[in-house]
Amino acid sequence: QVQLVESGGGLVQPGGSLRLSCAASGSIFAINAMGWSRQSPGKQREFVAAITSGGSTNYADSLKGRFTISRDNAKNTVYLQMNTLKPEDTAVYYCNARLRTSVVVWGQGTLVTVSS
Repeated sequence: QVQLVESGGGLVQPGGSLRLSCAASGSIFAINAMGWSRQSPGKQREFVAAITSGGSTNYADSLKGRFTISRDNAKNTVYLQMNTLKPEDTAVYYCNARLRTSVVVWGQGTLVTVSS
């Protein structure tokens, strides 16, 4: 089993920055890739970014240049650095891990609110 715990969400003003963290525990060896998705009120969950065990990254086109995903293998933690935040970035951000079995594990989510 893999468990994911997100942290770092909160209230930030437009134009500000925030860094989310996702700590993985359990059967870490089974993880093939990790990533972030988000869900705004009234909308479907959407892909944000992903990073493979080898370090390759992928981003939603609309977020390239503002969001950066990275990982610290020693800490089993993935980060999402979000810059120049906009009110439309307000959402619950979910960490996920894709296992080698293709099963996807989700964290509980962390709320990011961008507002003045």
